[in-house]
Order: sequence, then C-alpha cells, then structure tokens
Amino acid sequence: MTDLNSLIERQKDILGGTPVFKGTRVPISTFFEYLEAGHSLPEFLDDFPTVTKQQAIQVLERFKDQLLQLQ
Repeated sequence: MTDLNSLIERQKDILGGTPVFKGTRVPISTFFEYLEAGHSLPEFLDDFPTVTKQQAIQVLERFKDQLLQLQ
C-alpha cells in the first residue's frame, strides 16, 4: 500500500498548504472535481501535465483502500 506522504504534500508556501500531488502545484481537490464533473482521467492528465498517470491512479487506489477499511 502506497503511503499518502509519498503521493500528497502540504506546504504553506505551495497554495497556502492546500494538499497537492507531490512535486506539483495541482490540488488533489481539483482532481476529484474533474472526475465528479464527468471528465476522464486522460482529460485531467492533458490539462495538468505535471501529474503523472501513476500518481493519479495511486491516489485513487489509496483513497479506495481507506474507504474499504471503513466497512
């Protein structure tokens, strides 16, 4: 299981501490908003090329794992 700290970072000097994909300035919330609005993963990656497909998939898998542990 991938550690969230290897995927997401929060720093006061990057978007005021908003959680972003590690090594980028792309907020995690923007990713989920894209998906909620019906955009595909390839569309998101085209619009935010600093995020890799691997990063996006790992974030989805990690949050899925967390949700499944709540059951």
